[in-house]
Amino acid sequence: MFLQSLLVSVVSFTALVLGSPIPAKSPHSVQFVTDRNEKRFFDYATHQYSDPVRGVNIGGWLVLEPYITPTLFEAFRTNAYNDDGIPVDEYHYAQQLGQDIAASRLEAHWSSFYTEQDFKDISDLGFNLVRIPIGYWAYEKLENDPYVMGKQAEYLDQAIEWAGKYNLKVWVDLHGAAGSQNGFDNSGLRDSWAFLEDSNLQVTTRVIEHLLDKYSQDEYLETVVGIELINEPLGPVLDLQKMKDQYYTPAYNYLRNTLNRNQIIVIHDAFMAFNYWDDFLTADSGAWGVVVDHHHYQCFNNDDLQKSIDEHVELACSWGKGVLNEAHWTVSGEFSAALTDCTKWINGVGVSPRYDGSFNKDGETSSYIGSCANNEDISSWSEERKQNTRRYVEAQLDAFEMRGGWIIWCYKTENTIEWDLQRLTYNGLFPQPLTARQYPGQCN
Repeated sequence: MFLQSLLVSVVSFTALVLGSPIPAKSPHSVQFVTDRNEKRFFDYATHQYSDPVRGVNIGGWLVLEPYITPTLFEAFRTNAYNDDGIPVDEYHYAQQLGQDIAASRLEAHWSSFYTEQDFKDISDLGFNLVRIPIGYWAYEKLENDPYVMGKQAEYLDQAIEWAGKYNLKVWVDLHGAAGSQNGFDNSGLRDSWAFLEDSNLQVTTRVIEHLLDKYSQDEYLETVVGIELINEPLGPVLDLQKMKDQYYTPAYNYLRNTLNRNQIIVIHDAFMAFNYWDDFLTADSGAWGVVVDHHHYQCFNNDDLQKSIDEHVELACSWGKGVLNEAHWTVSGEFSAALTDCTKWINGVGVSPRYDGSFNKDGETSSYIGSCANNEDISSWSEERKQNTRRYVEAQLDAFEMRGGWIIWCYKTENTIEWDLQRLTYNGLFPQPLTARQYPGQCN
């Protein structure tokens, strides 16, 4: 299936090792197959989206995350006192169930958690883009992988069709790499950082080349306006130079020079500081159609959780200002309304919240800030908490629209509020229409 991609990969890797990477072509050498009478969503002349991205992530669907669909994981519970025996990610979920049972349960989940109605509703709420995560194991597995390689790719194609029907654009997001790129459960495999080991890198490269090839074809270009090479590679623990030389650059060259196509490439910032990527795959270097994806949260460390709402807003506004002079066009591809980490399993299965002082992992502890009791019962929220959440959301939207826009994480969950766009909107914590403001001018 991937033989042609594999041969191209070998050529690209060989060229890089020999110190002669394939030169990037000018956009003027490519026929713009997305030319229409209407305005393009991505303007190749200015290297930016022509309209602000106002999007939402389709999380917890084709890549499992325990906090999004806890009922799938609660089926493993053995006692009421701790999470012993509950799988921590999709890898261990499939491993513990075995292929047949895991496939049956996942098929039921894929066919029901998102439907066409969701995409219509997203469009009706005024969003213009969805970012859809998928794991490498939807296309190819390592020899000993327990993952179910089922119908995820078919559901992705169905989702793209629904998106097009309701005038939504799509980012296809490779959310999990072989060996894991970050050790987070959202990569499919927690507590592993082996993405750049050669055998894992080869598998991931074949998969991304398949995605680049498929979704840069004419039939998809009207709807798919970005392919994210990998979600959230953990820069502080990875060899970023190797990632650039042996993954990002070959993927770019494969799309531009081998396929000779003009799809948009999205690279995540790897949690590095603003402007870190300013000397990589830029227009000045001859590259084109590259967007940098920044993810921003204020609920995963003690310092952020202890901030006042004014401090939360100030930091959110600084995110918008921080990208104004970056060399690439940028979008905030993930953020949330969360000002606590009280949602069950948001820190991972078996890990307690920092907010209520019960966190204890790898020697890190936390001090009490507030109670997490009844966190998912909106009637228990004070008016101050509701107002603060709305303020924080609006500040982020205003900040991210200083440049390319935003994609909130995520559209729906089974029971949490802070991470669920549907519940946030229903409870008046997220603007509707999207441009409405109860707290205007916070980032002025």
